Formats: sequence, structure tokens, C-alpha cells
Amino acid sequence: KAMCSGKLQTALLVAGYFVYLLVGAAVFQALERTAEKQEKRAAAQMKEAFLQNFTQLTVAEMEQFMENLIEAIQNGVYPVGNESQFEESNWDFSNSFFFAGTVVSTIGYGTLHPKTAGGQLFCVFFALFGIPLNIVFLHRVGKMLSLLCKKLGKFLYEKGMRKKKIKFLTLLFFLATGILVFLCLPSVFFQITEGWSYSEGIYFAFITLSTIGFGDYVVGKQSGRKYFSYYRVLVAIWILFGLAWIALLFNL
Repeated sequence: KAMCSGKLQTALLVAGYFVYLLVGAAVFQALERTAEKQEKRAAAQMKEAFLQNFTQLTVAEMEQFMENLIEAIQNGVYPVGNESQFEESNWDFSNSFFFAGTVVSTIGYGTLHPKTAGGQLFCVFFALFGIPLNIVFLHRVGKMLSLLCKKLGKFLYEKGMRKKKIKFLTLLFFLATGILVFLCLPSVFFQITEGWSYSEGIYFAFITLSTIGFGDYVVGKQSGRKYFSYYRVLVAIWILFGLAWIALLFNL
């Protein structure tokens, strides 16, 4: 009964956690998408005006244009290419889910952030309840993984292995497996999808899972590169379970 109750609690926690992220993603998308469209429209008009009059601009007008351009880029608007690129949203569902995941995990790359008053206020409350929920989630998943460690240890003990050796081998097994699954293999995936070098993929994976999150490398942000649907959702899920693996290592 206790085991069934524990499994039910874990299932409800995991389901509730992902529902929380999905609801958060939907709200961020609803609050930010319209404002982003207006920003992109303004950036497109600014670019068009510059291309028509750039030979006649004064120094002051040129400096004003540069300031506007920098502000647009800081807000995640890149006025390059044709107008069809302006229709691609930073706040589609995949990006919004990815953002929600980086908020509750405290990574906070800084390349995507809410700009409307409603979005910023919602982000405060979303993080206020989401960060403790994330800690509970990681602790529970880490606990479930530690049960696998105990089963592995019991199996080795029954084979006649000493306890100290079992502890060392268990830690080594989960360390090596985690490095392969959460660092080495994803880096190959990022190398193919993002066009990064393998070392850049390793660097991004480590900086992300350590929750440092510099923001110098972020997935799905290169202009002119085609990404498959829900690419960033998959990366967000990789981050969450990668953090659970790190929680397991601390438990061990």
C-alpha cells in the first residue's frame, strides 16, 4: 500500500508539474505575443525608412537609428531578412514552454523575457510558486532514481561484492550513464541541429544543467536556420530530467 501510494503521489506530482508549465506557457504566449507583433512591425518600418533614406541621414539621425536597432535586438526582434521572418514569433507555444522551464529551473538565459506589465507581473507569481514546485519535483525524481541505485546495490551485494565497492561502482555507473545521456549524446544533437562544434555543444549542456545560464548559447535562436516543431519543448524536458540527474548525484 505504501509503495502504491508513493507511486501515485509521484505520478500526480509529475503530472501537476507539467500542467503548471503548460498553463504558464499558454499565459505567457497570450500576454506577450501581441506586443511582440507590434515591436516587429515597428522594427520593419524603421528598417524600411532607413533603406529609403540612408544616404541623406544626419549623424544624429544615424545614432538614433542605431539606438533603436540595439533596443529592438535586446527585445528579441532581429530586423533581418524579408517580412516573412517577422511573422515567426519568439512567443509561440514551443518557445513559451521553454521559457517557463528556464524560469522555474532558475537558469534564466536572459535572451527571452516578458516585456508587458502583465507578463512581468505574471512571471513574478509564476516563479514564486514554480521554483519551490521545481525543487520538490527534482527531489522526488531524484529519490525515485536513488531507488534504482539501491536495487543495483542489492543485486551486487547478493553476488558477494563488498559494500564499499558497491557504493563506488553505483556512483560511477550513474555518473558515467548521466554524462553519456545528458552531456555527450545531446551535444551531438546540438551539433547537428544548431551547427555548433561538439565542444560548443558540451559547453552549452554544462552551462545549462549547472543552471549558470550565461545566455551566450541558446537553442533555436539562429536566424535563417530551420528548426522542427516543438524542438525547444524537447530541450526543456531534457533540462528538467538533466537537473533531476544532478539531484540524484547530490543524493548519492
